[in-house]
Amino acid sequence: MDEMDLTAAESKATYEEIKAYVLEHSGLNVSNLYIAQVKQKYGIIERECYNKPKSEDSIQPKCPPEKETAITEALKYFKMI
Repeated sequence: MDEMDLTAAESKATYEEIKAYVLEHSGLNVSNLYIAQVKQKYGIIERECYNKPKSEDSIQPKCPPEKETAITEALKYFKMI
């Protein structure tokens, strides 16, 4: 295997890297929840959520469009989508 070849895990950005990129390029602070929602929208599902709500009728805040756009740009930058 070449030294330049990346494994799938090495090519993925961490949530902290995505947050830093979004903050630097758009000035927006994004949460892990918003990043997870955008990743799920594009089919990037890493694992089942272990922190499920206790009641079934609880609602989660939805990612605002401007933050979704910034996170999408970060995912494209890191070649995840």
